[in-house]
Amino acid sequence: MNTDIIMETEEMMKKSIEALEKKFQTVRAGRANPASLDGVMVNYYGSMTPLKQLATISVPEARQLLIKPYDKGALSAIEKAIFEANLGYTPGNDGENIRIVIPDLTEERRKELVKQVKSMAEEGKVSIRNIRREAMEDVEKLKLPEDEEKGKDKQIQDLVNKYNKIVEDKLKEKETELLTV
Repeated sequence: MNTDIIMETEEMMKKSIEALEKKFQTVRAGRANPASLDGVMVNYYGSMTPLKQLATISVPEARQLLIKPYDKGALSAIEKAIFEANLGYTPGNDGENIRIVIPDLTEERRKELVKQVKSMAEEGKVSIRNIRREAMEDVEKLKLPEDEEKGKDKQIQDLVNKYNKIVEDKLKEKETELLTV
């Protein structure tokens, strides 16, 4: 039971890191990445639908995304959704597909993206701290002897330090990627 709390805590922290990595993927770094369109929701016949459910998204060239809708009638709705998502993309509609040429990032835009990534990393750290708080409450409920409880708390804090370091490393990696011209 006692080691279960530590293992569960570590598992939850791993999931928090995975979620952070997925968020980082949506921030583009000048290269075409289909994941950058993951958050785009299209008004498809009155209901908000994720873009990836309405079309295939491919990368025909390093700086281009090609969106092929399953239903040609959704072309204009998809184009409008991409434009309104404010990703810095200008979609081009050729009547059958939508092509997006990824523009070069300006220095100003790169700095904005770095701020965005730092904010995501801070959210990741907050998530890890919340997991720590819950784990420490669980340890407290076990009514262990004081020295055992302190040992568990130390193990949990060591996990927090380990996963905060991982968040910092991932943040530095993404910053470098964004600032590299």
